[in-house]
Amino acid sequence: MPVRRAARGTEDWWALWIGLGLVALSLPVLAGVDVLGWAAATQVWIVPAKAVAAVSKAYAALPGLVSLAFTYLFLLAAMSLGAAALGLDVGRFVAGFSAIFWASWLCWLAGNHAYIAATPDKRAGFGIAWSLALTGEAGFIIALVAGLVVGNFLPRAAAALAEATRPEWYVKTAIVILGASLGVQAAGARGLATAVLFRGLAAIVEAYLIYWAVVYLVARRVFGLTREWAAPLASGVSICGVSAAMATAAAIRARPIVPIMISSLVVLFAVVELLILPFAAQTFLAHQPMVAGAWMGLAVKTDGAAVASGAITDALIRAKAAGAGIVYQEGWILLTTTTVKVFIDMFIGVWAFVLAVVWTSAIDRSGSARASDIWHRFPKFVLGYFVSFVVTLLLVVARPGLLDAAKIATAETNVFRVLFFAMTFFTIGVASDFRKLRQEGIGRLALVYVVCLFGFIIWVGLAVSWIFFHGIVPPRA
Repeated sequence: MPVRRAARGTEDWWALWIGLGLVALSLPVLAGVDVLGWAAATQVWIVPAKAVAAVSKAYAALPGLVSLAFTYLFLLAAMSLGAAALGLDVGRFVAGFSAIFWASWLCWLAGNHAYIAATPDKRAGFGIAWSLALTGEAGFIIALVAGLVVGNFLPRAAAALAEATRPEWYVKTAIVILGASLGVQAAGARGLATAVLFRGLAAIVEAYLIYWAVVYLVARRVFGLTREWAAPLASGVSICGVSAAMATAAAIRARPIVPIMISSLVVLFAVVELLILPFAAQTFLAHQPMVAGAWMGLAVKTDGAAVASGAITDALIRAKAAGAGIVYQEGWILLTTTTVKVFIDMFIGVWAFVLAVVWTSAIDRSGSARASDIWHRFPKFVLGYFVSFVVTLLLVVARPGLLDAAKIATAETNVFRVLFFAMTFFTIGVASDFRKLRQEGIGRLALVYVVCLFGFIIWVGLAVSWIFFHGIVPPRA
């Protein structure tokens, strides 16, 4: 048995450093120096040779497989450095991380096949007559299913991956990177209709002040869940899916099984919503397209599923409108979904901080409610999220001419964010041993989720979307 080194830092801190490091490496592109453009972007494909390429045109001559190999080696080096600092068995981590990376990427690749991922407006470009229209986010679902197979039917493989099966570390790193992307989006939205931004902010404040409290009370009073389960579940169902569940669990120091189980439910139900809600919006809200876009942002959990739902809804409603002789400009419905989701994601850090304060001072005091206690419990990766968000936002606000370059920078970091999300879903599956989950009561959790999501969250989200966005339509082409 190898002797482990004394751990330095936590997964929280290493998520912050690695996430901010990637954001920092992307920023020189604002000055014309492309440091991360070699990173491998996986695209919707019908011909395998065109599935992967360097994310930046500056590296167009770099073969896709070489770009992918560089991406793997770069992440392996960064994560192994963190593993060594955390006192993990580096040899076992390297082997496990390598297997997880390639398994997750293959799942992401499969999810990007045109027959699975292409939205209706993109089918003609691939020469296909039909597709599932799930967008590349389907790769996350494939990763989750693959991980569940490993975790439940291949126990030896799951044990071999155990040192690198760290979904919380992966998703926290992804959240830090996400902050930069959202900062650029928020800056770019300044020139859009003020009504969309203000109404989007008002909508999420109204919706989530209702959502979180009701889900928490239902979980506690009706189903008898403990606070440890009820708080992350309320955040996962109401704020932002996996990210919020992970952040809340970290803030209250829940056991690792808690965010893993809730994240599994969030992803599974997001797939159901992704398959149903855009078509419901096309059928019943074609005359209120911006309501439909906001509804996707308020009702569908996880960033990927929400944005994917917005993209599908945008395509479906524009197609229906075109049949009636109305041609809307592309992207405005999706923009509404994304704007609402941006404000929701900003809520993650605020709510994690609030819960850390409440838990330290009123619920799990473990002594006095000192400022040091709050700091000790506060999820440090949330600081990285705020830093990356504020830095990119202020850069573009101060220099609007940098917006296009900033979008290139976040496109490069998003390559890594997507990979971290894919590894998150794969390792959630690996860690989800259903025998243990049954012992922990996943059936009751799922029942709470069904009652809250389909009982009132979807309908409150629709009502709030209608209140703030009815009567607003996209400009015509």
